[in-house]
Amino acid sequence: MNKPLRRIAIFCGLLVFALLLRDNWIQYVQADSLKNHKKNLRVDIARYSQPRGNIIVDGRAITGSKETNGINYKYKRTYKNGEMWAPVTGYASQVYGTNLLEGVEDSTLTGDDDRLFFNRTIDMLTGKEKTGGDVITTLNRKAQEAAFKGLGDKKGAVAAIDPRTGKILALVSTPSYDPSTIAGASDKDSAAWEALQKKDNPDDPMLNRALRQTYPPGSTFKVVTAAAALENGLYKNVDEPTKSPLPWIMPGTTKPLPNEGSIPCENASLREALRYSCNTVFGKIGDDLREDKMREEAEKFGFNEEVFTPVRADASVYPKDMERSSNAMAAIGQFDTRATPLQMAMVAAAVANDGKLMKPYMVDKLRAPNLNVIEQTSPEEMSQPLSSDNASKLQDIMETVVEKGTGTSARIPGVTVGGKTGTAQHGVANSKNPYAWFISYAKGKDGSSPVAVAVVVEGSDTVRDDIAGGRLAAPIAKDVMKAVLDSQK
Repeated sequence: MNKPLRRIAIFCGLLVFALLLRDNWIQYVQADSLKNHKKNLRVDIARYSQPRGNIIVDGRAITGSKETNGINYKYKRTYKNGEMWAPVTGYASQVYGTNLLEGVEDSTLTGDDDRLFFNRTIDMLTGKEKTGGDVITTLNRKAQEAAFKGLGDKKGAVAAIDPRTGKILALVSTPSYDPSTIAGASDKDSAAWEALQKKDNPDDPMLNRALRQTYPPGSTFKVVTAAAALENGLYKNVDEPTKSPLPWIMPGTTKPLPNEGSIPCENASLREALRYSCNTVFGKIGDDLREDKMREEAEKFGFNEEVFTPVRADASVYPKDMERSSNAMAAIGQFDTRATPLQMAMVAAAVANDGKLMKPYMVDKLRAPNLNVIEQTSPEEMSQPLSSDNASKLQDIMETVVEKGTGTSARIPGVTVGGKTGTAQHGVANSKNPYAWFISYAKGKDGSSPVAVAVVVEGSDTVRDDIAGGRLAAPIAKDVMKAVLDSQK
């Protein structure tokens, strides 16, 4: 072979080698990124070429699929009581993708999960239409309905947990939206999507306030501060006087920490301080313990770390590197302390469960189309924020709050209920209506607690004196707890 032909042959060989290299790079290295690329229409066409599996609550589907007349997509997602369940399901949209459970469990719902390979193979061999698996949730339908109805047209959120297991029983955020309105690819769906965006809708109905919004927890955080006092031996008896003068001047300032009205807070015991919600007592506890011990206790309850349920919940915050006066304010749930409703339900749940915090979760199991269980969630201990003895003491004083304190609106006849109200500052110089909080638990006949709840209501048209947690949030928590207790009869 002469030299020119040899050069052409080598050049052609290099081209073939480059082609093979590029082909393998695309097939193996870039396969996943190309498959999941947002502009790869074939993935979405395949996703909606068959019915999705369903999300199940109390044995009944809260989702569905229906055939469309579209060119590319054979099926689209439907929802039952979509507004009520949106903070749980999220959406599955032919145009805008998926989120929350629809996103986290997408591979199961579409039938693409590797654990469903056998089912896909059988369907292919028998000529059956491919179908997705189901997501069986831990949610309690009656509790969810009570929370959604209780919030009504208010802006806020509710989270309820079974303290014994960590099962999430209710998760509501209002205002909400119906995911069915954005499930398709029509101009109507597009217009509905735009109308839901925060830039066009200041109420931000697509924000999951139960998981993705952190609020100043106000006086509900005093439960954490009381736990820190007991765990660190600052006080051993909840009925002994505390070393809390009135007025109490915050360290490094000349400013006294005010209480709400004329309430008996001077040297008040932990029981009376929680009953009346004494800022001076709990602010001083925070200062006596200092920032590190306060943060350590808060983190045992789950603060400063994201929670996966498996849907992600934002990290609640107990701040760092504070001045002493700032730490005192943080200890009463102000300054830069922030919490999600889920986090505050975790606080109540840990106290109710004798000091043991169980990891919260909302998926009980994943189920194949043939009804075989492919994954089962087992309860998992997350931490031990306080000893059983101290938890019993804290339960005792939280029950006093409901019996004859600021939380009487949460009483349930014949049921032991513990709780804590909170009214958190909102706006520059507290210029806006405050956030109304209530956290609580209810005990069953066996003495254990099957439900812990956190409720937050954002500013409303109610006059300032009437927006306290005991008046707005506690009745909602009561209805949720009652719904859970009634469902177990």
